[in-house]
Amino acid sequence: MELKKSKFASVSKVTTHVLQEMKNNDEKIAMLTAYDFSMARLLDQAGLDVILVGDSASNVMAGHTSTLPITLNEMIYHASSVVRAVKRALVVVDLPFGTYQGNSKEALLSAIRIMKESGADAVKMEGGTEIKESVERILSAGIPVMGHLGLMPQSIHKFGTYVVRATEEKEATKLLVDSHLLEDIGCFSIVLEKIPTTLGTRVAQELKIPIIGIGAGSGVDGQVLVIHDMLGITQEFSPRFLRRYNDLSTQIKNSVSLYINDVKSKDFPNEKEQY
Repeated sequence: MELKKSKFASVSKVTTHVLQEMKNNDEKIAMLTAYDFSMARLLDQAGLDVILVGDSASNVMAGHTSTLPITLNEMIYHASSVVRAVKRALVVVDLPFGTYQGNSKEALLSAIRIMKESGADAVKMEGGTEIKESVERILSAGIPVMGHLGLMPQSIHKFGTYVVRATEEKEATKLLVDSHLLEDIGCFSIVLEKIPTTLGTRVAQELKIPIIGIGAGSGVDGQVLVIHDMLGITQEFSPRFLRRYNDLSTQIKNSVSLYINDVKSKDFPNEKEQY
């Protein structure tokens, strides 16, 4: 397969301004999650535009059943590891549950800690009108904010399910209103998760800022997936929007089985692998 040449491949550092230029030039934005130095370095070397240090680390790194348990300190640890590896990609960090909802002062302090202690480029927050004050306060400090609407994993106990969101007119209308609100107050981009394609396309067409989708169809300005899902490291999660580009789960287990066999059979290490 011939790889598509990006018009922005020569950009030495992706910024929020570069993302806006990408949308203006109809260049799709490629975004994936990362949580550690080694993986982030590979993603950055591959030419990824945006790396999200997602609170999905709570699931894939720590084994929790939701994103809620991960703490601010843990997010800063993961973000710091990623930032040390990255030269080109824009690094965005999720503000974890409980660090910004309902308290704009705490939201600002949380965002400042992430930026100062990790060296990240921006933060991401879930919600619209409900978090308006927190978003505005963080933006007032000069910290770039990426919004997140649609299915919001931090609100899973409120939703009670991971089904497609905004299929009914009332919720779709609120999502549109919230999208415009986030743009108007200064967010540089918005992630839309698990919503109808027609709605995702409409938001991307109505808003000037880049719209990144995860299960929001092809009409948005870019896509994001969880790295463990798209590489097939995790196998339990198989939503319609997920395309697996590898089966590392099987490859890793096979490799470890071969290693175990070589150790047990005394084949490893051989003479050439000793000092």
